[in-house]
Amino acid sequence: MTMIVEINTAQHVAVEVLCDALALSRATYYRFQQKEDKPLSTSTFIPKNALCAIESEFILRLLHSERFVDQTPYQVFNTLLDEGQYYCSPRTMYRILEEKSENQDRRLQRNHRDAIKPELMAIGPNEVWSWDITKLLGPTKWHYFYLYVIIDIFSRYVVGWMIADCESKDLARQLIKETTLKHAIPPGQLTLHSDNGPSMTSHTVSQLLENLGIIKTHNRPYTSNDNPFSESQFKTLKYCPEFPGRFQEMKAAEIFSQNFFSWYNKEHYHSGIAWLTPESVHYGNAITILEKRHKVMTQAYKKTPARFNNKIPKLKKLPAAVYINPPQTGAINLSNLELQFRQ
Repeated sequence: MTMIVEINTAQHVAVEVLCDALALSRATYYRFQQKEDKPLSTSTFIPKNALCAIESEFILRLLHSERFVDQTPYQVFNTLLDEGQYYCSPRTMYRILEEKSENQDRRLQRNHRDAIKPELMAIGPNEVWSWDITKLLGPTKWHYFYLYVIIDIFSRYVVGWMIADCESKDLARQLIKETTLKHAIPPGQLTLHSDNGPSMTSHTVSQLLENLGIIKTHNRPYTSNDNPFSESQFKTLKYCPEFPGRFQEMKAAEIFSQNFFSWYNKEHYHSGIAWLTPESVHYGNAITILEKRHKVMTQAYKKTPARFNNKIPKLKKLPAAVYINPPQTGAINLSNLELQFRQ
């Protein structure tokens, strides 16, 4: 481009001739000239609804506070929203953290292929439970404690758990029996899903489920991601800031689990259930909380509609159904299912 300009200026050769000789489009040449003539802009566009420097600093100090330092922006946002406070959106919090390079993963994570879910559906609590067993490192190498956990896939509520020093079909049978009695599960209502571990496929557990009128399902062979709810819950447990590398004794593992599952059920805001706590969904308080949140958001919108891009906040709702491997073909009419559940 520079050569064309120099020859055209010095020797007065037509631009068309030079472009044809170089097999170059004249439009490309003139576009280059426009860029050269246009001065570089040093100004940065700032949206009208952006936070000012003082507000951004306040949000950063809030995220650094002892109360919220180990929580995600979505956890902070919904905690404050339940307390009647709104400062900015979770995405704005992430953006402020990103400017300080503080939004990275705490630990290195492996890349996994997409999970393929089994074919189950729940439209309310106590319809589908998922259970699994995970190992907790003991005081020495090859020494483990075993954590048994049963979770409701609709509400994400941990309905039952126990710590043991071994993986046993008899202990699994005991946990399942006590949990179903505790939640008064009638015959024919519940489906219990698990992987293909020896305790899960044992005759001891199968006979119990048959006697209780509970349907059992399992993962496909060599497909651990067919149990996504249990696997996700175990990751939340092992990636929480308080999780130790090893447990020196089973009593310590039991105390940690008591504190964790109490927090998980009562205080943890879960992304899969409209950022509600599992306990509020499991025991039917979800609608009241969502309406209260919507009222707070609407009041904030009336004060500063530009912060919401002049769009009235919408009332969030729980998913009408929760799936393990939803059907790929054919549409499912969830309106009747949702109406049946609410009645």
